[in-house]
Amino acid sequence: MPDFAYVARSSSGSLAKGTLTAHDRAAAIRQIEALGSVPIRIEVAGPATPRAGQGEERAKADGGAGTGKAGVAAAAAPGAETTLPLGQLFLFTEQLAHLLSAGMTLDQALGILVNRLQQPKLQGIVKALHKGLIDGRSLSQVMRDFPAVFSSLYVNMVSAGEASGSLAEILRRLVTHIAGVKLLRDKVQQALVYPAVLVLAGVVLIIVFMTVMVPQLTGFFTSTGQKLPLPTQILLQANAFLTGYWWLLLLIGGGIVFGWKAVTRTPAGRLRWDRFIWHFPGFSRITRYRFYAQFARTLGTLMENGVPLLKSLELLEAISGNQWVRERMVRVRAAVTDGVSLSKALADEKLFPPLFLDMMAVGEQTGRFSETMEMIADVHGRELDKQVQFVTALVPPLVIIAIAVIVGLVVFGILSAVFNLTSGLHHPGAR
Repeated sequence: MPDFAYVARSSSGSLAKGTLTAHDRAAAIRQIEALGSVPIRIEVAGPATPRAGQGEERAKADGGAGTGKAGVAAAAAPGAETTLPLGQLFLFTEQLAHLLSAGMTLDQALGILVNRLQQPKLQGIVKALHKGLIDGRSLSQVMRDFPAVFSSLYVNMVSAGEASGSLAEILRRLVTHIAGVKLLRDKVQQALVYPAVLVLAGVVLIIVFMTVMVPQLTGFFTSTGQKLPLPTQILLQANAFLTGYWWLLLLIGGGIVFGWKAVTRTPAGRLRWDRFIWHFPGFSRITRYRFYAQFARTLGTLMENGVPLLKSLELLEAISGNQWVRERMVRVRAAVTDGVSLSKALADEKLFPPLFLDMMAVGEQTGRFSETMEMIADVHGRELDKQVQFVTALVPPLVIIAIAVIVGLVVFGILSAVFNLTSGLHHPGAR
């Protein structure tokens, strides 16, 4: 049997080097994983002839910043505020999990992904990860250089996988987690896009009607010299204001947006705005149920992978994106630190519905907390679907009614002038 020289990351985080005897590379990888370490590089000991193309692949993977696109080098700069779409993060995690499950070392897998992935930003990040690994850093340590791409939750799970020697399994669970988060985000976006399109179409229709059609009709009425009824006069004044002072409306709209941004940049202003969004009637139910489902699924995933409860709660504080909710989650973590059960601490803050808390309490009592949280996520995911369907069914009629009311008022103003004109024609002595 051949000897293999290996480099692996031990459970303590340090690099371990050595030589072992195995039937093949796959058997050598299994031996290293059995020791609780993550294999980084495995090579046949002695002057073995490299496989055809292996040198070229390593040269491509470890090439200097001068090779490749300039955007790759910029994206790969450690500490850069590089962002990445959720779909590309899912692709990277899935591909890396597949390669590690197939028996490749982390060094080989990242080297292959550098050449396989076509997205410039993603390719640059993978290249930086590979280079950091070769320099002796762990994968989770290099990922911390890209906080806008790899969240604290993601990095901590990868770190747990490195420490336990089950990185491939952890990555597969991350794939499932990211897919669930993406599905929830897509549902919320779908619920908001259709109403937004209807509102935009309605506004455009009203503007065209007021600026094009109304002047043509009312111009005829004013040329008759008759006194116009009050609804028609109001319509003419509205048309004159809209056509003559449209720039003022734009300034007012821009001022409102600027003022909102200025207020929400302050901690107190952001807190008040986030509290308003959380309690906004009707539409806040979508935001809430999305948070409930994501919170339960993420907490179940973290606990299943051995992350302590307090650490899990710390990682979960940021997933809502709501400062008002985040402050209450900080208080929940403090209460759990003092010995209060999680379900009781959440109940005191009145953030979660009774069904959520009752199911969580059952999971705490039965010792099947992770499985229970997955069930809670499924339940509230289905409830999110119902809320999305309700909003998409409710908003279109409301928008249509609003447009019909405005158009009706315009038509009423025109018809009032028509009736006034016909009445004057039937009674010429009225002039």
